[in-house]
Amino acid sequence: MPSVLTSLRRQAKALHRNLRGAKMAARALASTDHPLLAHIIPMRRCNLACTYCNEFDDFSKPVPIEEMYRRIDKLGALGTSVVTISGGEPLMHSELDDVIRRIRANGMIAGLITNGYLLVAERIQRLNRAGLEWLQISIDNVNPDEVSKKSLKVLDKKLQLLAEHADFHVNINSVVGGGITHPQDALVIGKRAVELGFTSTVGIIHDGSGQLQPLTEEERRIYHEMQALEKGSFTRVNAFQDNIAQGLPNDWRCRAGARYLYICENGLVHYCSQQRGYPGVPLATYTRDDLRREYVTEKSCAPHCTVSCVHQVSIFDSWRAPQHSAPPVPAAVPADALVQITER
Repeated sequence: MPSVLTSLRRQAKALHRNLRGAKMAARALASTDHPLLAHIIPMRRCNLACTYCNEFDDFSKPVPIEEMYRRIDKLGALGTSVVTISGGEPLMHSELDDVIRRIRANGMIAGLITNGYLLVAERIQRLNRAGLEWLQISIDNVNPDEVSKKSLKVLDKKLQLLAEHADFHVNINSVVGGGITHPQDALVIGKRAVELGFTSTVGIIHDGSGQLQPLTEEERRIYHEMQALEKGSFTRVNAFQDNIAQGLPNDWRCRAGARYLYICENGLVHYCSQQRGYPGVPLATYTRDDLRREYVTEKSCAPHCTVSCVHQVSIFDSWRAPQHSAPPVPAAVPADALVQITER
C-alpha cells in the first residue's frame, strides 16, 4: 500500500488535475474550435497479439522523438485539451518520458493507455517524474487464453506496484463482448481495481470495424453489475453503452476529426482507430478549417459505433450544430492501413 506521503501527494495532484479539467470543460462549452482529446501513436508495435485487436503489429519502429515533438506542438497550437498516448504498446518507445514532458509543456493533460506488462516500480516512478496524469490498463480476463493475454493473473502484481508507487490516476477497464470467453471475469477485475484504490470501468468490445456486436443475456447482466462499480469522472460518461448492450443504435453527433483526433504513427489525422483513412490529412497541415468542416460532417458509422472516447468528447456538443452528410474521400494512406466506413 502507498505511504502517507505518497497518498497526500496523489490527492494534491488529483485536486490540481480536477481543477484543470473543470477549466477545460468550461472552455469546451464556450468554444467549438479546438480538439478536446487526441490519441497519438508513438509506436504501432506491441509485445502482445490479442486476437480482437487491429491496432498493432510486431515490427514497426518507434516514431523519432523530434517528429513526436512536432506533432505534440501542433496539437498544442490547435488548442487540444488532453493527449492520450496509445499504440501498439507505448511503453516500448524508449523516449516515452520525453513525449509526456512535451505534452505537459504545451499545457495539455497527459494520459497513457498500456497493457501494463512492462511496468516495474522504477518505470512507474519515471512516469511520475515525467508528469503523467492518468493511466489506463484494459484487463480482458482473469486467466490468459487464446483471445487475450491481458489477464488479472498476469497483471495483478503490476496493479499492486501502481497502487504503491503511482502519483497519477489509474483506471482499470474490463470488457465484455468481442469473443471474451468468460464475461463474469469483468466483475472480478472491477472489484480488484476498486480494492486497490483505482477507478473501474467496463467497455463493450467492438468488432474489427469498431461496430456494434450485441451482448448476450449473460454479458448484459455482467455489464449492468459493473456499472455499479464505476465512479464519476469524465471517462464514465457512457450512457451510450446502454443502447449498445441491448443491440440498439445511438442517435448522436460524432465530432471525430474536430473534437477528437486520432494521430497514427504516420502523422495522419483519422476519425478514430477504427476508421483510419478518414480524413487521412497530415497533422502538420491540419487547420481550424479542417476542424470546422469535420465538426459539422455526419459520420455514417456513428449509429453502431462503440468507440467510447469519441462518444464521451462529443457529449459537449450534443445540443448544437446539426451535421450534414458529406462523406469525405479518403486520402492516400499506406496499403496496409485500415480504411473503412460502413454503408448507409
